Amino acid sequence: MIGFELTEEQRDLRRLAREFAEREMIPRAREYDEKEIFPRDVCEAAFKAGLMNLGVPREQGGPGLSILDASIIIEELNYGCSGMANAVGANELATLPLVVAGNEEQKSAYLGRLVKELTLCAFAITEPGAGSDAAAMSTTYRREGDSFVLNGTKHFISNGSMADWYVTFATSDRKLKHKGISCFVFPADLSGITRRRMHGKLGQRAADTGEIVYDEVRIPASSLVGREGEGFKYAMATFDRSRPETAAIATGLAQRALDECVRYSQQRHAFGQPISSFQAVQFMMADMAVAVEAMRLLTYKAAWLVDRGESPNAISSYAKLYSADACMKVTTDAVQIFGGYGYMNDYPVQKLMRDAKLLQIYEGTSQIQRIVIARSLLKQ
Repeated sequence: MIGFELTEEQRDLRRLAREFAEREMIPRAREYDEKEIFPRDVCEAAFKAGLMNLGVPREQGGPGLSILDASIIIEELNYGCSGMANAVGANELATLPLVVAGNEEQKSAYLGRLVKELTLCAFAITEPGAGSDAAAMSTTYRREGDSFVLNGTKHFISNGSMADWYVTFATSDRKLKHKGISCFVFPADLSGITRRRMHGKLGQRAADTGEIVYDEVRIPASSLVGREGEGFKYAMATFDRSRPETAAIATGLAQRALDECVRYSQQRHAFGQPISSFQAVQFMMADMAVAVEAMRLLTYKAAWLVDRGESPNAISSYAKLYSADACMKVTTDAVQIFGGYGYMNDYPVQKLMRDAKLLQIYEGTSQIQRIVIARSLLKQ
């Protein structure tokens, strides 16, 4: 039988995350967005509340939540503020390669640290010239005795300038493309690493988006995650698991936009009556509500399949693609419903629209998701 009811524990998680978003995030969201303030205080509060490092296995002292459980929490945090939620949730992406392919020593050293004190980490794969085409990365590594030496630049990295440790990807030979890529984990304070925060983003401005430069960075051989030459496989396995969570981001953001529209439409009057009485506005909100429900159902199904261990690639892309595109439309329509006020920062919908755009870009653009889906169809 198919069931759609959340467990009591899942309802408790959702309630905890929503209360946190309303208490800690929404009151600060506008200021942190306008001033590009990194929300370390919110991260501290989230850490204490048990809302960070959701996927760290219980063997390492973490909650060991499923992708579905994590998605429920992520949706609610992004209801509050996607920029802050990015800072709180970026650890989830960085931990996945270690969960997928890390050895016990790496899990103990890095994942174990996450649950002992507030620690930030980053998943570093994107480069200035290699975004969607990750196999074309130019960051290189070479072996020297019992060490590896890294050189190159990573770009647009969540928590990149704030992280305490990195999971990063580099190639031994660019001619090998994806077959030459390996994955490494190491502290962020090693000699030869420089980093800076990237400013001037359209949305999610509270989040740290960083550039990392590796200049003859020497790391021990024990930093290798999994097997040499299989880093690309680990990265794709990470995205298969993280894309439902990205879809959850879109769902929370879109739900917030819908709620703001319902509230505003009942308060704003035109032609002597609330604009909620106009069928044109009602139809827009009805379409928004349908989109949000479809986003949530597709997200939950994708997360459920990942948790069952079934091949998640295509369904994860379904969830990420639909939710990102639908969220962009929902938030754009929200600005339209608010009219001129929607264009001003006195109301939150313009921020929601700006925040939403990134969902169509990171962790695989909407165009890349269509390629993944089409290839899956053609293989059947």
